[in-house]
Amino acid sequence: MASKPIIDIHAHFYPQSYLKILAEEGESFGIRLDQTHPKETVIDMKGSRLSLGPAFTDLDLRLKEMKRQRVDIHALSLTRPMVYWADPELGLKLSQAMNDAMAEAHTAFPDRFVGLAVLPMQDIPSALEELERASRLPGIRGVYMGTNINGKDLSDPQYLPLFQRIEKLRLPVFLHPTQVIGPERLKPYFSYNLLGFPFDTAIAAAHLIFSGILDRFPRLSFCLPHAGGALPWLIGRMNRGHKITEECRQMKHKPSTYLRRFTYDTISHDPGALLYLIRLVGADRVMIGSDYCFAIGYDRPVEVVTRLAALSRADQARILGSNAARLLKLG
Repeated sequence: MASKPIIDIHAHFYPQSYLKILAEEGESFGIRLDQTHPKETVIDMKGSRLSLGPAFTDLDLRLKEMKRQRVDIHALSLTRPMVYWADPELGLKLSQAMNDAMAEAHTAFPDRFVGLAVLPMQDIPSALEELERASRLPGIRGVYMGTNINGKDLSDPQYLPLFQRIEKLRLPVFLHPTQVIGPERLKPYFSYNLLGFPFDTAIAAAHLIFSGILDRFPRLSFCLPHAGGALPWLIGRMNRGHKITEECRQMKHKPSTYLRRFTYDTISHDPGALLYLIRLVGADRVMIGSDYCFAIGYDRPVEVVTRLAALSRADQARILGSNAARLLKLG
């Protein structure tokens, strides 16, 4: 491994232990696992299907892909269907299986994998219980969380005790859309992902800003996926709302002041958009992500950064690894 490792902070992982519980207990909640296909596992979420190839579950295959991509470390995370659809007991069981599997991956390959803990957010006592347990597991370096939890925004007061404890543990929070706003209108044209994900990311960030949560927890760090979604492009409108509407003045500063309270990955799929983000928030707030290994993601996440001729080598190095190393407390 290079002296300054390249770190992918947006890399999804579906361990067999998590999938086994889905297969055994998910159907009564509308989640069904289809493993009849020889080269993929399909998760059916009430008609919405998610296909997973072996690279999502097989660590040896993942390591080969990481070598090809020139990535040294994956910050492992779950994504849809997450665990929020389950009752508290099953949600806790799924979370524990996922977090244990990430810790085991780190133990087996301590220089290659760290984990971002999933919590059963639908039940705060269970989430707090699992946070305490998972935070002590080897290799757990952050918390992974939906942009909303079963339709409840992150500004909901019920999440305050959880944010307070996460801040005290000094763990960064990584957000990811799972359930998006207006899903019925976003069914055609892959819009659920293409539009819904960046919209919901912006909504989550707006709630954290306008509600004053970022003021209340000044040491709590949130990472926004997909290059911040729509947030960077709407910050001017949010500033205008702060100026003209009392409802938008619950926080201490105008919205754009809080842009650097977030970190961001590089998954914009447009060099100009990525450069705009970097210039808006600073190269020290951006880290590479691949969305491994979904088709929507980057197959060559490192080149996305190294091909940006407008970036200095120092800024490229920050985005490729040193920012993530600092956030995840690596090395």
